Amino acid sequence: MRNRRTLFIHLSILFLFVLNGFGQEHPGLILTNGGVEKIHASLGKVPLFDKTLMKVREEVDHEIELGVIVPEPKDYSGGYSHERHKRNFLTLQKAGLLFQISKDEKYAQYIKDALYAYAEMYPELPLHPQTRSYARGKIFWQCLNDSNWLVYVSQAYDCIYDWLSDEEVEYLNTTLFRPFADFLSVENPQFFDRIHNHSTWGNVAVGMIGLVMDDQELIDRALYGSGSDDFDPSQKDNDGGLIRIPDQKTGFLANLDEPFSPDGYYTEGPYYQRYAMYPFMIFAEALENKRPELKIFEYKDGVLLKAVYALLNLTDADGEFYAINDAQKGMSYYSRELVSAVNIAYHFGGRDPQLLSIANLQNKVILDDSGLSVAKGIANGLAEPFQKQSVILTDGPQGDEGGLAVLRSSIEDTEVNILFKFAAQGLSHGHFDKLSYSLYIDGEEVVQDYGLARFVNIEQKGGGNYLKENKTWAKQTVAHNTLVQDRTSHFKGDFETGNQHHSDLYFADIDNPEAQVVSALEKNAYPGTTMHRTMALISSEELELPFVLDVLHYEAETHHNYELPFYYLGQLISTNLEKNSDSDLKVLGKSYGYQHLWKEGTGKTREDKAQLTWLKGNRFHSLTSAVQDGDEFILGRIGANDPDFNLRRDPVWIQRRVDSDSGVFVSVIETHGSYDPVSEIASNAYSSVKSLEVIHSDENYTAIDIHFKSGKHHKVLLSLKDSSSDKQHSLEIKGQTYTWSGPYIIN
Repeated sequence: MRNRRTLFIHLSILFLFVLNGFGQEHPGLILTNGGVEKIHASLGKVPLFDKTLMKVREEVDHEIELGVIVPEPKDYSGGYSHERHKRNFLTLQKAGLLFQISKDEKYAQYIKDALYAYAEMYPELPLHPQTRSYARGKIFWQCLNDSNWLVYVSQAYDCIYDWLSDEEVEYLNTTLFRPFADFLSVENPQFFDRIHNHSTWGNVAVGMIGLVMDDQELIDRALYGSGSDDFDPSQKDNDGGLIRIPDQKTGFLANLDEPFSPDGYYTEGPYYQRYAMYPFMIFAEALENKRPELKIFEYKDGVLLKAVYALLNLTDADGEFYAINDAQKGMSYYSRELVSAVNIAYHFGGRDPQLLSIANLQNKVILDDSGLSVAKGIANGLAEPFQKQSVILTDGPQGDEGGLAVLRSSIEDTEVNILFKFAAQGLSHGHFDKLSYSLYIDGEEVVQDYGLARFVNIEQKGGGNYLKENKTWAKQTVAHNTLVQDRTSHFKGDFETGNQHHSDLYFADIDNPEAQVVSALEKNAYPGTTMHRTMALISSEELELPFVLDVLHYEAETHHNYELPFYYLGQLISTNLEKNSDSDLKVLGKSYGYQHLWKEGTGKTREDKAQLTWLKGNRFHSLTSAVQDGDEFILGRIGANDPDFNLRRDPVWIQRRVDSDSGVFVSVIETHGSYDPVSEIASNAYSSVKSLEVIHSDENYTAIDIHFKSGKHHKVLLSLKDSSSDKQHSLEIKGQTYTWSGPYIIN
């Protein structure tokens, strides 16, 4: 009996050894043995791959000359130790690829030396000395950055795994990598078991190293969360692909299901979708290479591939992501995350030639199988222009929690974009700005969203982290181009409340290039109040470019005061207001962001419209707003109560209406003319709008008349209660009857 039991134990150990050793293939995550052979056969023949390889080799060789540097963890983002460890993981990942491509052992030796340095330090490493994070890391100040490290370093480890001896692998697995994975997951469930981009990085870090080590427990933990031992994670659909475990709310799959809509929009917004796309796509690539039977790119109807296209469509003419929620302006599809995402989507998603044109602009590839595919496609002349379209991207797991609209029009190589936000809260990175919008002309923000209050990785500014002004200003409603009631933010600025609600699409008609219209409702931002905003991008022979029509109807149970901010970027040229400039600047309020606004002046107009013209770059822009009796205008500027000068000193124009229970704000924005600073000539510097009149407004209909100085005019009629496309409407205005079908008509 004893001999049988001993034999069973020995066979079990042997089975596990085979499973965890001989059953693997290295490299196998993002670079495969077959891919390495193809790369070797293609060297010198695929220009973009060769160019990238040469640049990467120069970067890594420089780091090798410096030697392995593993400093004691001390600093926040932007500090020396933080940036050194960050450079280490980026370099190690590249060194692994170089080793497989060149077979030069200096790269493998560099990786081994660095991993041994970390392995010697890690067992005795305490929590990071900076205490700001809810989940402190060890190498970095937060587990998020520790996860970044492991996602990248696992790829380097995969590339030298078979080069190392069995003893070296055992040492690194038991001393560094398994403890690292356990720390991120079972020791920090508040970090690992969430629906958030942080958790995605954690899930993927554990999953990537689990794939390298062929540790099924870690792989299951990554896919299903730290409680994966409580159920059988081997369940598959009828075709063998992955399925979600009922009621499972954590892990990689949950982070695919919950934040992504069926259209591929990620609820935190494009800036954080970009950041999260690297772990999402790199783990998907690794799973496809190592566990193709899981069919990860088919999961949730191919949502990961859809997400790449959604992101590309959420960029302006320069490829920069639209700034909503917490977003640093200037982030674009030139980022390393999007280089990887585009390469992987092309390789695994059907080889769409339009993606090659984006990769060509990025002018680099990743040095793996997918990067080679892209570089070959470009070399073979397969690239086609990426056609950005006007789109409606739904929000929410089922696509029923509002969304974003992107309206695009291009006239003589000038591109006009409107981004209209009627989405869900956006989790912890969301802002309180229901029904807000921004306007871009040729990649330049003309009407802006403030974005985040943070200087990413600039140590002098709060350690490179979010500043307190992000909560007191950037997230607040008054920081956006949307309606504020009684100088309080939507949902009173409470995240938990805001996270329970979303706006709703009322109708969208974006297929007609002459008039693209989107309309949405918000019923929860202020109790007892409904906001209904309609944005239109309308082409007119009277104007050089399509103009924006903005109609914002509000209906409340009781009387309130309302303010509609307008954040124009540029130099004010003129207004038709009778202005009073304050010699002593005053702060507009005490809370909800108003404490950060200076009141520079006020004004009223005796006309039925208020006009503001400003210069941005070499173009003139004009805002014309319909005015009703009692409306007042505030000329303000950001920057009050900001002792550390963390906020930009941008201007704002606010239309104020007091003691009202229902009404409508209507505006037209036009881009016109130019100014040449060399010839000092201004052309077409005045607005073409002669009058803007609300000719009918009640709870059922709004009608607007726009008159141009040329004598031409447009009438726009909107149904506010019935958006059916076949509904017949009839409205009498000033003795004339107008009839139409559908929710609107423009003539």
